[in-house]
Amino acid sequence: MTTTKTVMCFDLKTDKLLWEKGYEGGCDRLAISPNGQILYVPSFEKEHWTVVDAASGKVIKKIVTNSGAHNTIIGEDGRYAYLAGLKSPILRVAALSKHEVVKDVGPFQNVVRPFTINAAQTRCYVNVNDLLGFEVGDLQTGKVLATLKLEGVDRGPVKRHGCPSHGIGLTPDEKELWLTDAANNRMHIFNNTVMLPKQTGEIVLRDQPGWIAFSIQGEYAYPSTGEVIDVKSKKILTTLKDENDTAVQSEKLIEIDFDGAQVVRVGNQFGIGHKIAK
Repeated sequence: MTTTKTVMCFDLKTDKLLWEKGYEGGCDRLAISPNGQILYVPSFEKEHWTVVDAASGKVIKKIVTNSGAHNTIIGEDGRYAYLAGLKSPILRVAALSKHEVVKDVGPFQNVVRPFTINAAQTRCYVNVNDLLGFEVGDLQTGKVLATLKLEGVDRGPVKRHGCPSHGIGLTPDEKELWLTDAANNRMHIFNNTVMLPKQTGEIVLRDQPGWIAFSIQGEYAYPSTGEVIDVKSKKILTTLKDENDTAVQSEKLIEIDFDGAQVVRVGNQFGIGHKIAK
């Protein structure tokens, strides 16, 4: 896990801190390769990503994009990393085999904010500044396929991020896409079984959402506003509160499943499509 200055490695069996290291330019939210061996650590909105050996924290390489390094995803097969910066309308694709950028996707109509990808790594779904909605990109050709604006709602002021839709995710089975709408306190649902996602419904939330994540098996949706939503029925099951009955919320959430002391499954924070375990 990261702070804005360091990466910390913990042993999940013992909860002990194994190492903590600082890196040039600071640290944003990292991505880890599926085999657990490589970390892609964005500098804190600066020029580069730091590639790190996960076992030791040793720097392997620096990937310079000059894009304001920020959101980062590594695909489920561990072949490619997807690098989005706060200063660029281009999503960059790096090959983990050589830790180099091998493809650009875009340009999108504005700088890339939160995004997600499908399991096959053929599509990306991208929030961009000033758009209440999202854009769809082709990860194979690098082209932008469509810009989809939300219907039935208007833009308004937002509390954080300066982005009307800051948070997008696929259900693990990829049948639906969920999109945040901060000004209107809503989560919008899209049917993703058609060529381009089609808007089908919405859920009213208690505050302005800035992120969306799902449980590993896809039963539950977790908007950053603290509701727990049943994905099938679209009903809010509960809202998160602390020990003082105060509403709590967070944009940082990850599910880790244990069998005794052994980790057996780990989710993701970016609403990435994936093969669901039986």
